[in-house]
Amino acid sequence: MTRVLIVAFDGLQPSQVRDNLAPNLSSFAAGGVTFARNHPVFPTVTRINVASLVTGRHPGAHGLAGNTVVMRDYDPDKVIPALEPELARVAEVIGEVLLVPTLGDILHEHGEEFVALGVGTSGNAYVQNPRAETLGGGTIHPEFCLPRDLNDEVVARFGPWPEKATPNFSQMEHGVRVLTEYVLAERDPAVALMWFSEPDSSNHKAGVGSALSNSALASADEQFGRIIEWLERKGRLEKTDVIVVSDHGYATIESVVDVEAELRAAGFQGVLAAANGAAALFYVHEGDPATVERLAAWLARQPWCGAMLASERVGDVPGTLPARLGGIEGRRSPDLTMSFAWNSALSDTGYPGGTASWGGEVGVGTHGGMSRHELRNTLIARGPSFRRSAVVDTPTGNIDVAPTILHLLGMSGAEEMDGRVLLEGLAGGDELSGVEECTERYVAEFGDYRQEVTVTIVGGSVYIDQGSAVRI
Repeated sequence: MTRVLIVAFDGLQPSQVRDNLAPNLSSFAAGGVTFARNHPVFPTVTRINVASLVTGRHPGAHGLAGNTVVMRDYDPDKVIPALEPELARVAEVIGEVLLVPTLGDILHEHGEEFVALGVGTSGNAYVQNPRAETLGGGTIHPEFCLPRDLNDEVVARFGPWPEKATPNFSQMEHGVRVLTEYVLAERDPAVALMWFSEPDSSNHKAGVGSALSNSALASADEQFGRIIEWLERKGRLEKTDVIVVSDHGYATIESVVDVEAELRAAGFQGVLAAANGAAALFYVHEGDPATVERLAAWLARQPWCGAMLASERVGDVPGTLPARLGGIEGRRSPDLTMSFAWNSALSDTGYPGGTASWGGEVGVGTHGGMSRHELRNTLIARGPSFRRSAVVDTPTGNIDVAPTILHLLGMSGAEEMDGRVLLEGLAGGDELSGVEECTERYVAEFGDYRQEVTVTIVGGSVYIDQGSAVRI
């Protein structure tokens, strides 16, 4: 059976896949298929996009709404970080973190396993395979492993993990050693994942295209080259479908807003707000529709407020659009989700996209919002199942990765997912290059506030192109 290896470059922009920045990845892309219009899910933050990658579902379905969230079924009065061990406590209290099956769960049903190794955040790693403790497979991270006793085994064999740094050179190098010598060589799972924390951590510190970011990307690219060289040397390259992904796009911070302080100054009570970079999630006490409506009206008057989506549980809120348009409607969805205002100005390093942000510093990178720059990310594949030296121009998304992998492995399960099998990128799929797509635009107004959200639909799968607001 063909094996699948997912390699994630956190925060990688499609425009960064070029010879002078990432020569190994650029060469890999030239011989494979590039999905030129790939989309993350909104909010465009890491942990919910990881969840969408491994479930094939939008956030409303899988139940993780952001990097920081309120889970009312866990604690309705607390904003929590989606990190381990907090997520492990969620699982203990309510029995589940994600509300739908992951690749690890589905592979287990078919007698196969999924082993994920990552050097990003602990929450990112936990979400990759949250039931590994009970269903098999594994998650390997510098801070913990699932199953828990796997940590001692990995450290005993490979030594303690290096300290995290920016750029995260040493941890990425150590991770590739564990991946090649243990995960691939000995476990040989049906699906493996390697998550590089760069260039994301350096983008946050110095901005996309900065010297620090470019150095971090070069290091991640070097480690990617080591993986490909190992596969080739072991005679596995022609038997492995390698899928390269990133989790989100990027924008440059132009202004910083402390939303919580602004709420207090405006006199709001009973409103919890969760920071997610260029997005903010709002949870109103008992979902009171009147308070949500007053909150939306107040936000609409703020110059830093962009598009706003409201959950159906709070009714028809003037000036907002339905959360379902963004795929975020569900039992754990916020009452109101806001993207910060953005533009397409070039940064000092020549990358488009400027935004307001909750946190960070002016001039560095962020993500989370609904700008067209944050809503475009990287997806490249190469292997026996994929077209060679091709570019696919039809819209695709992170939600399509899991169903496509199940298709490659001949397994059921994709039928329940929001994503689709990317047939147009598979070998023999040339005739599908013109897959039909439909773009829809939604508008809402309140006073002088006017917002619009644009989505594209392909085969029933929905991808957000952008959400923005102006004052008219």
